[in-house]
Amino acid sequence: MNKPLRRIALFCGFLILTLLIRDNWLQYVKADTLKTDTKNRRISIERYATPRGNIIVDGKAITGSVATEGTDFKYKRTWKDGEMWAPVTGYASQAVGATQLENLEDGILTGNDDRLFFRNTLDMVTGKKKEGGQVVTTLNAAAQKAAFEGLGNKKGAVAAIDPSTGAILALASTPSYDPGTFAGISSKDGETFTKLDKNKDKPMLNRALRETYPPGSTFKVVTAAAALENGKVNGIDERTDTPDPYRLPQSTYDLTNEHGACENATLRDALEVSCNTVFANLSDQVGNEKMIEQADKFGFNEAELDIPVRAAESVYPKDNRPQNALSGIGQASTRATPLQMAMVSSAIANGGKLMKPYMVDQLRASNLDTIETHEPEELSQAVSGETAQALQGMMETVVKTGTGTKAQIPGATVGGKTGTAQHGLKNSEKPYAWFISYAKLSDGSSPVAVAVVVEDGSANRDDISGGGLAAPIARDVMKAVIDSKK
Repeated sequence: MNKPLRRIALFCGFLILTLLIRDNWLQYVKADTLKTDTKNRRISIERYATPRGNIIVDGKAITGSVATEGTDFKYKRTWKDGEMWAPVTGYASQAVGATQLENLEDGILTGNDDRLFFRNTLDMVTGKKKEGGQVVTTLNAAAQKAAFEGLGNKKGAVAAIDPSTGAILALASTPSYDPGTFAGISSKDGETFTKLDKNKDKPMLNRALRETYPPGSTFKVVTAAAALENGKVNGIDERTDTPDPYRLPQSTYDLTNEHGACENATLRDALEVSCNTVFANLSDQVGNEKMIEQADKFGFNEAELDIPVRAAESVYPKDNRPQNALSGIGQASTRATPLQMAMVSSAIANGGKLMKPYMVDQLRASNLDTIETHEPEELSQAVSGETAQALQGMMETVVKTGTGTKAQIPGATVGGKTGTAQHGLKNSEKPYAWFISYAKLSDGSSPVAVAVVVEDGSANRDDISGGGLAAPIARDVMKAVIDSKK
């Protein structure tokens, strides 16, 4: 072979080698990256080629799929009572993607999860079309309905937990949205999503998990816990050494109360009528470091709480003495999600043991074989059993004769705490109405703990209170859970 031909042959061989390297690079090294690339339309086409698996509540599907026309996406998602369940499911839209359970469990719902490989292979051999699996939640349909209808046209949120396991029983947020209105890929779907996304009332914000509020007087149960655990009070019926008004430490500001009978009040009486002075004084006595330590045991300052949807971090801050005193009554820089305050109530109801919240009980294949079952997990021992009993006694007094009487349920013992949290610069905005609670049955078991927050901009300022707006909602949610167990 002469020299020019040899050069051409070498060059062609080099080109073939380059193509082979490139082909193997794409096939093996870059395969996973290309497979998950959002610009790879084949992935989206395959995702919507078959009906999506369902999300299950109380043994029934709250989702579905429907065939579409005029697009290469053959099926789109549907929801039953979409507005009510959106804070639980999130959305799955051909136009804008997916959120919450629809996103986190997408592999199960589409049938593409690696744990379904054997099932998919078997279906391929038998000629059966691939089907999505099921996500079985811990939610209680009756409790969710009571929460959603109780909030009505008000802004707010409800979180309900089974104290013994951490299973989430209700997770409501209003105003809400119907995920089915933008489940497709048409221009109308895109426009609907944009309007919802820009709505000033934020209907797509999951207030139960992702919004933090000043918890107001509901936080006083945490301060009471810190005072009891650190020996700052000898018992809930012994008088505290607290003046009324109470001058904040290192300050010229005098803190007052909405109700009388707070001077040197006992811990039980102070919680019953919600004395600011007593709990600010106790927070100062406990000190900022120990207050943070106690709040942490209830779940505050936890940046990565996944249920499996990630909840926003609730905060009890490092601060100076006067600010720490105010934080002890749920003001200043203290912030909490409704889920967090439900966790506080849940731990107290469960003898001081805080269970990690979760809302997915099982993952199943399309043939209903169980792929994964959640096992309850202890998050912390928030307080001792003795302190939990004392806190229960105080909270039950609040509901029997104090500010939370509207939460009473015939045949059940209810413990609770009201809260009216200041909002805006110098309390210029309408306050938030809070209520946290639990219910106990005659056998001593506690099937549910609840937190409710209401942002009612339409109410008269003087009519906004945790006992008036939030307690009746909590009562109805707890009653729904109790009734469902009969």
